[in-house]
Amino acid sequence: MPKVKHLLTAAIAAAALIGGGVYYRQSHTPTTTEAASPAEAAYQEGIAALKRQDHATAFRFFSQAAEQGHAAAQNELGLLYEQGLGVKQDYAKAMDWYQKSAAQNYAKAQASLGWVYEQGLGVKQDYAQARAWYEKAAAQGNADAQNNLGLLHENGSGGKQDYVQARAWYEKAAVQGHARAQTNLGELYESGNGVKQDFDQARAWYEKAAAQGLARAQTSLGLLYKEGRGVKQDYTQALAWYEKAAAQNYADAQVNLGVLYVNGLGVKQDYTRAHAWFAKAAAQDNAYAQHNLGVLYEKGWGVSQDDTQARAWYEKAAAQGHAQAQNNLGLIYENGRGVKQDYIQAYAWLAKSAEQDSASAQNNLGVLYENGWGVKRDYARARTWYEKAAAQGNAVAQTNLGMMYESGNGVKQDFARARAWYEKAVTQGNARAQSNLGMLYEKGRGV
Repeated sequence: MPKVKHLLTAAIAAAALIGGGVYYRQSHTPTTTEAASPAEAAYQEGIAALKRQDHATAFRFFSQAAEQGHAAAQNELGLLYEQGLGVKQDYAKAMDWYQKSAAQNYAKAQASLGWVYEQGLGVKQDYAQARAWYEKAAAQGNADAQNNLGLLHENGSGGKQDYVQARAWYEKAAVQGHARAQTNLGELYESGNGVKQDFDQARAWYEKAAAQGLARAQTSLGLLYKEGRGVKQDYTQALAWYEKAAAQNYADAQVNLGVLYVNGLGVKQDYTRAHAWFAKAAAQDNAYAQHNLGVLYEKGWGVSQDDTQARAWYEKAAAQGHAQAQNNLGLIYENGRGVKQDYIQAYAWLAKSAEQDSASAQNNLGVLYENGWGVKRDYARARTWYEKAAAQGNAVAQTNLGMMYESGNGVKQDFARARAWYEKAVTQGNARAQSNLGMLYEKGRGV
């Protein structure tokens, strides 16, 4: 019996947004001090220059105010040095001005120092120092620091991962209207990390952030509507929120818009528009978009069928660790489509994907081992990989296991077990399993 391969390379991937949160770097914002002074006047001139995007003038005025001990100006001057705006980038000078400002207990400067240590900008990365400075700023109610403290706890950076602490800090920032903290809090409720999973709460927090124009929150809200989590499934609403975020050039939203057009969800199916959205996201190096462009070129959906282009896009996504792209790239090498057939390369890419628990790749590795393609034939290993994929509900792997038991390749022939595996695959509509199960009944084997 010829072996079944898993060729579902047309699975269009939507961008996953849950987990990890969003770090936030404060931007230049005006701060009002208690009394007018030459230093304050210079500071305000600097803020006005920033609003005009005149960084050189902002640098000059902030320097004047900072030299007179103006804490807010010292922090702003540090930001200019850190980002190389209006002056040559210089992390050492940025650190010096942040420290001067923080010594006056200026919360934003304390948060800036936390950022420098967290990112390792001109200093050795030090999460303990980052936490210490964020805590000083957070204690004064600085929402940026509270949000970033939440992220350190969520990711376990510089300490034990602690979703409960993450939630507590996100809440402090979120109630102040901090859009990124609201989004991060929404993600905890959506994933159920540190809280009881609650899609209604997730939606409520996403809505607050989305109303402020935060693209990530708009995309997350769109996903809730697409999947019908915490809301009635509504592709039109999903489309609307994705469009708001995509208009801000947010890559994940562009990917998800493309997915709607591929599948005709809330819109008329349109592969050409899907391609356009995927291309915008792929230009930002988005792995999901690169994978999806590969699918379009492999299938000839909205573009001329082109295996070479498909391979090129899969390679870009696979290099970023995209498991399905790695699987598809392995299949391209296995089948010699747009490239010379190469089982060694096929094995290498399928192994990378299988290590990420891709059921498709696990099945396809089983195929290589069972047939001895690029590896020594090994029925035991083939069965092991089929079992891993079958345990995830992969119907093709379930069929392949059934065929092993039916033929007795690498296992003791067992028609009852063959029937059991075929039945699992049949419930998913697998045609090959249906045919094989019918043959067992016809011959009275295992039934």
